[in-house]
Amino acid sequence: MVFYVLVGGVSALVTFVLSFIILKLSHRFKLYPGIRERDVHTTPTPRLGGIAMFFGVIVAFAVASQLDRFHLIFANPRPVLALLGAAFVIVALGVADDIWDLDWMTKLTGQILAAGLLVWQGVQLVTVPIGGITIIPPVTGLVITVLAVVLVMNAVNFIDGLDGLVAGVALIASSVFFIYTYILSNGVGESEYFNLASLITAVLAGACIGFLPLNWHPAKMFMGDSGALLVGLLMAASAISVTGQVDPGALASGRQLLPAFIPILLPFAILIVPLLDFALAVFRRLRAGKSPFSADRQHLHHRLLDMGHSHFHAVLIFYSWTAVVAIGCLLFMLVPAWVAIAFVSLGFVLSAWFTLAPLTRRKRIEARVQLAKPGSDSVIDPRLDPLDEASNVREPGDPATVDAALRPKEAP
Repeated sequence: MVFYVLVGGVSALVTFVLSFIILKLSHRFKLYPGIRERDVHTTPTPRLGGIAMFFGVIVAFAVASQLDRFHLIFANPRPVLALLGAAFVIVALGVADDIWDLDWMTKLTGQILAAGLLVWQGVQLVTVPIGGITIIPPVTGLVITVLAVVLVMNAVNFIDGLDGLVAGVALIASSVFFIYTYILSNGVGESEYFNLASLITAVLAGACIGFLPLNWHPAKMFMGDSGALLVGLLMAASAISVTGQVDPGALASGRQLLPAFIPILLPFAILIVPLLDFALAVFRRLRAGKSPFSADRQHLHHRLLDMGHSHFHAVLIFYSWTAVVAIGCLLFMLVPAWVAIAFVSLGFVLSAWFTLAPLTRRKRIEARVQLAKPGSDSVIDPRLDPLDEASNVREPGDPATVDAALRPKEAP
């Protein structure tokens, strides 16, 4: 565990220092795009944080290669070199997109190239933990792996719309998956696959920790497509490198069947929010006759803001759903089933209440407006619908409170 903390700390330190340097250089040379219609921020902000995260990952892997604890991984360096090579391709592609705004076909081609590089050097699904170990035909495994990597990269990139959102979600998901792979490497048996997955998640968590101080709301810098795609690539690679390498029967006790499905369920659980947003976006755009990669302002984080959540609250909601699903899934492997079910149930209730709270608050505001006596000093502007006026009220402490909404308007 100490060695993982060490390499994670190296990744965090290098990412933070380089993020600060890139931030200064970006402002000096005006390396930032203008504001797009779908953007939430209102001032031009550098979006090259992915470069700092990439070098944080590179240096952390270089340090790990010199530690005996990770000798199994670097005894066969091809998967590691393929991972870092794919990361370079993705970051270069993301930087180009952040600066020149590439078309979706070019981006998809680069993503397939990076995923193919992983597969070429052995980071590939060869078995599936269903009914024991089921061997996948080579061509089928290649196609599934490439599709999975591209899917995860785009899913993570799709939710990159709020300050600290991707970095925080990735940090929670990576921490949960690290615990899972660490337990496997110490319980089921030492393996280069489990070690590689643990190392990837530790390094990724460190990079997210190092980047968050500059990305927290209000963000001074964004990770951009280069960072979001890098995060998605590393998360996908860690899940693929361990999925299918463990016999599900070794995880299940005599009275619990669900732990046998953890190798399949957990990778989906830690990515539940990005995958849900991706699926909804693709369905929405295809139904409208658009490309699934076309941009819009209807992602889940946009909808939370439109409901009345503040920027900070919307990010916390994403964190809570990710933590409940990911931790709840892992608990089925560690504790009695009823404890895990109780945790997930309570987490769902609290997260749902937190998510829907603005709707309840808005109903109370509308009720107060409807009960206001006409002809009194608190009559609102007759040109406006009282409920429309009330619907703009978001926070109790906001200047646009109900009393302000009911106050007479001065003539323009």
